[in-house]
Amino acid sequence: MDTNLEAGMDEGATAVITHRVPIDKHAAYEEWLDEIAPACRASLGYIDLHIVRPVAGVTETYTIIIRFDTPDHLQQWMDSSARAHLIASVRPLLVDGDGVFISSGLDFLFAPKSANAQVPVRWKQYLITWSAIYPLVLAVPYVVDPVLGFLGVTDNHFITTLFITGTVVYLMVYLVMPRYTNLIKRWLFS
Repeated sequence: MDTNLEAGMDEGATAVITHRVPIDKHAAYEEWLDEIAPACRASLGYIDLHIVRPVAGVTETYTIIIRFDTPDHLQQWMDSSARAHLIASVRPLLVDGDGVFISSGLDFLFAPKSANAQVPVRWKQYLITWSAIYPLVLAVPYVVDPVLGFLGVTDNHFITTLFITGTVVYLMVYLVMPRYTNLIKRWLFS
């Protein structure tokens, strides 16, 4: 297991776990996935878990993205006996073992090749990011400006831009991109 955790940072931490599973073992692996979510949820500092399933005919790789509020809480989960038990039980289903990349903040979006995670080609990343940001940049000012006015924040271009960009980034990271990439994953990884 290759971990790259920067201790002491309180900006959240993410583990990107990749498992190559032969097609004939997908059903058993899906049953195993039903066990990992409740175990993660019970851990201190758990934020969320996302599963990116293989695209039929393209890949046999499952990617599990687990986020915790601090690097310490993520490390506690990674070192826990519950996770050790889960990995021991799934190991016979895996082709390459347990591929793990850990980082703090948003670094997991740019996972290195050592993470064994399939990454879309750059031009597709560019198009998807652009197509998601464009409508947000158009719409968010119509919501943020009136809210700032209502709160009595002075009409200052720098302050307004700060709140608009903060809202756009929040929406991109937590709401738009997880759903958008899931919706177009077949094209994204083709």
